[in-house]
Amino acid sequence: MPSISISGRPYFYEDRGEGVPLLLFHGFPFSSEGFWPQLESPPRGVRLLVPDHRGFGRSAPGEEVATMEAMADDALALLDALKIPSAFVGGLSMGGYVAIALTRLDPSRVRGLLLIDTQSLPDDEAGRARREAAAQDVEQHGVGALADGMLPRLMASTVAPEVKARVEKLMRAQSAKGVAAASRGMASRTDGKDILSRYAGPCLIIVGAEDVITPAEKAKVMQELVAGSSLEIIAGAGHLTNLEQPAQFNALVARFTAGR
Repeated sequence: MPSISISGRPYFYEDRGEGVPLLLFHGFPFSSEGFWPQLESPPRGVRLLVPDHRGFGRSAPGEEVATMEAMADDALALLDALKIPSAFVGGLSMGGYVAIALTRLDPSRVRGLLLIDTQSLPDDEAGRARREAAAQDVEQHGVGALADGMLPRLMASTVAPEVKARVEKLMRAQSAKGVAAASRGMASRTDGKDILSRYAGPCLIIVGAEDVITPAEKAKVMQELVAGSSLEIIAGAGHLTNLEQPAQFNALVARFTAGR
């Protein structure tokens, strides 16, 4: 797994497939491995660049609060290091927040935007309080309780047991420091309405029909914000559409990026 150094901090990423570059951001609390079906068999015509966010996977942590902008800055440094002037940019759940933040920081680098099981709205006061409580619990007790609480809500009931087991293992493998920092970073994120309403490039929004964390109603809000965007609702999938229905997910990504 290659890496670059950002201010002396190692930042690891996967680089798979050939074709148009797609910078793809994982969700919370996962790592690049959360895209394992895509990394094992990249969508046709796509070069997948999937980093481990700071504090996740093999990447070193940064500050106490890992803001979405800080994660986006890391990804821009990766594009610079690889001499890629622009790429399709996408993310799942928290990764979608990072993709929106990157679009705000430097829209010239975004050839197309892929938003997967995510939303544009910031947390309300109660949501921010829950993020802080989760961060403190992880710091004190590790990620086990967080994983136990999240797992039943992440995927459709029909998901294969081996997929569920791998997701659970991946969640439990993340560092408490990185998870706590990202939880606080999500709490501090800003409303994405402004940047999405101004964004004029291609945009594909994907959501699982059984997603209870960021349901289709929130995906439809983003579709209304981005002129000309497309919305795909995947049956038989919850919050992790790329893992629950990988063939359909890959086909949508390949079609979105083709010819652009």
